[in-house]
Amino acid sequence: QVEVVESGGGLVQPGGSLRLSCVVSDNMFSSYAVGWYRQAPGKQRELVAQITSGDLTNFNPSVSGRFGISRDNARNTVYLQMNNLKFEDTAVYYCNRVAPGLRWSWGQGTRVTVSS
Repeated sequence: QVEVVESGGGLVQPGGSLRLSCVVSDNMFSSYAVGWYRQAPGKQRELVAQITSGDLTNFNPSVSGRFGISRDNARNTVYLQMNNLKFEDTAVYYCNRVAPGLRWSWGQGTRVTVSS
């Protein structure tokens, strides 16, 4: 059973920054494309950013230019750097594999609240 542990969320004012971390207990981590997802209250979970095994990245248009994604394969960790946060970024953030049908069990997520 792969364990996924997200951290780094919190309360931040609009325009602020946060860095999320996700540690995965999968020794094949470096081989996978991994993404950050978020689920806002009353909405479906959506993919926010993804990074391939070769460090190619792609972003949801709603966060492009504000968020960055990176990975440290030695630590089985993927990061999400969130800058210029907006009210609409408020959500619970999760990480997981990108490939449908091959995802790990979802972790608890980390809550991000953007509020003045």
